[in-house]
Amino acid sequence: MAKIEMADVFAAGQRGGGDSLYAYRVRGLGRSGVVLWIGGRGDDPDQVLALPGADHCRVPVFMTVRQARVYVSRKGRRLATSETDTLELVRVQHWLKDPSRRRVPPGAVLDAWNFFEDLARGLGEVHRLPQQSAVHNSTYEKLFGDECAAWTPDEQRAVLELLTAGVELWNSCPVIVKPFSSIASDGGRGTPRGL
Repeated sequence: MAKIEMADVFAAGQRGGGDSLYAYRVRGLGRSGVVLWIGGRGDDPDQVLALPGADHCRVPVFMTVRQARVYVSRKGRRLATSETDTLELVRVQHWLKDPSRRRVPPGAVLDAWNFFEDLARGLGEVHRLPQQSAVHNSTYEKLFGDECAAWTPDEQRAVLELLTAGVELWNSCPVIVKPFSSIASDGGRGTPRGL
């Protein structure tokens, strides 16, 4: 699927159809903030909104849901819901530090897995995550069924590899902080200023 461009999302919304926009809060050790998540239409996959740049896409990151709502409103759209889901990435990062001795936080791991795939799609950087295989599929199925204790060593390696790559993608992807006001980008080198 082609990357969804910001103008396409807002133009589709003005025509009355369009992909749904959601505010999604990510709380991580290296970077935290609110991003805009685009619900795919039909069989199209979901993705995190990324704005095209001269040499790479950048993710708009907001400090509050209100800032994200105002930004979307200024583009003539509304968030699909006033509810905001939160990815507790800190829990996943804590588990990644010592997975052999810590209990898997299945809900947070599932949310992180989905977020990282959506983030990679939005950025056009799917190559930064491990290519999905049958092992990933069985790992995901067991995770979805809260059967993490039944993971084989290969399945555990697959989830650890994917989550580690996903955390690196999130912590290093170029961002635009509060894009409707002054643009402050860290060029992908760490935490946005003010977050």
